[in-house]
Amino acid sequence: MRIAEHVAALRAEGPLLASAAERGGPDAPVPSCPGWRMRDLVRHVGNVHRWATRYLIEEHPVWMDRLSEDDMVRSGPADDKDLPGWFLEGHQRLVAALEHADPGMTCWTFLPAASPLAFWARRQAHETAIHRVDAELAAGAGPLAPFPPGLAGDGVDELITGFARRQSKRGLRADPPCWLAIHARPGPGRGGAGDWLIRMAPDSAAAARGTVPADDVPAGTGCELTGPAEPLYLLLWNRGGTAGLEMRGDPRALSLWREHMHVRWT
Repeated sequence: MRIAEHVAALRAEGPLLASAAERGGPDAPVPSCPGWRMRDLVRHVGNVHRWATRYLIEEHPVWMDRLSEDDMVRSGPADDKDLPGWFLEGHQRLVAALEHADPGMTCWTFLPAASPLAFWARRQAHETAIHRVDAELAAGAGPLAPFPPGLAGDGVDELITGFARRQSKRGLRADPPCWLAIHARPGPGRGGAGDWLIRMAPDSAAAARGTVPADDVPAGTGCELTGPAEPLYLLLWNRGGTAGLEMRGDPRALSLWREHMHVRWT
């Protein structure tokens, strides 16, 4: 996806999150984020948006000290009725910062990307999209708003080639070894298609795009997941199950992924 496509996705996802938060109410439990109420979710995402905006506007070259998770869910408006407006204000400032940023701007990032601007556009699009799902799950009425196949496939790619690589020595491992192969079928316009392979060993894990080479069978047992990008996106981000997907092989690798692959603020 291009930067403009990520910004467009971010622009669309923010109001969807705010709308779900208003439907569910501030006290609604968030089942996909145990221990959180809707107000905590809105405050978390609102503060993440403001944190990201500072990097874009101020072009900080190094990591800035930031609020703890506990502080994030306490900061923001004191009155719950003001939360949606506060959230949308921060969301709109982030969208504007991305739209008006110099493509050559430089600042701190934490995942591989073509440029800092490309990183922040992609990361905030998926940050907001996944937490929009959390808000809709908490609201509990009706189906989830659908994702474009291209966005869903891109979210699978960011998770596997970005976050999974970062966590390769922090719990995402297996003894005996095993592997998980992901195959996203193309959606309308052939968007969202892709293949990825995660290998888990006793001391580390490796994640990459592509399929298993014929002459390089991974060690240990394996599991293959095939289907549209959207259910794969939700499953791998631990926001959905295996409905609509074809699973072959030993499910142990998927169970290990779901147990140990978590993206956290701290």
